[in-house]
Amino acid sequence: MSYPLVRELAGDGIPVAVTCRVLDLARQPYYRWLTAPVTAREIEQAYLANALFDAHTDDPEYGYRLLVDEAREAGHDACDRTMWARCAENSWWCVFGKKKGKGGKRPGPPSHDDLVNRDFTAETPNELWLTDITEHPTAEGKVYLCAIKDVYSNRIVGYSIDSRMKSSLAVQALENAVARRAVDGADVTGCIVHSDRGSQFRSRKFLAALRTHDLVGSMGQVASAGDNAAMVSVVT
Repeated sequence: MSYPLVRELAGDGIPVAVTCRVLDLARQPYYRWLTAPVTAREIEQAYLANALFDAHTDDPEYGYRLLVDEAREAGHDACDRTMWARCAENSWWCVFGKKKGKGGKRPGPPSHDDLVNRDFTAETPNELWLTDITEHPTAEGKVYLCAIKDVYSNRIVGYSIDSRMKSSLAVQALENAVARRAVDGADVTGCIVHSDRGSQFRSRKFLAALRTHDLVGSMGQVASAGDNAAMVSVVT
């Protein structure tokens, strides 16, 4: 944008009319910009971009249409084309949507180390929880279930169901498990919550929920179902 340059040169004593003539700029738009350098629309678009970025960061597996839905749930009513443009400008696409070249980004490291190592045993309640997400077809479409099991009792202590497999699905299941244990007067501090490396369990919201309740995260290896086999057998 050339307007800051015009303002800078004006401060050095070069007339605005001269600078605008050299740069082939109209003076009236420059003076309007000088009065309000950041327009209301630019601020609105910045907030929209922030909402799309937050949704993409929490659920990188989402394509832009699901990011649009998340932005609208956050209160933004821009048209699909506008939201697509913001995503395109910043390359906010589904991580599985496009092939990466040899120089492309590789998957990041897990959020947690594997603290279980396939030893699915516990000597006390709330020592080890397992969690996973599964898909179920219904007459009205697919639904997703996230469940949390206490290894000690082999019981489901929390779950949530949603029509989309997003980070809030895992967060809600965790919150339900913690709330249920609180009703029983149990302390879950230090409990290990073991999962696979799904993006829902690596999302900022889920990691924040673990920290809030003083829980310890644990994750298995990539493409190794056996690392969470005791939970996979429950949800499938």
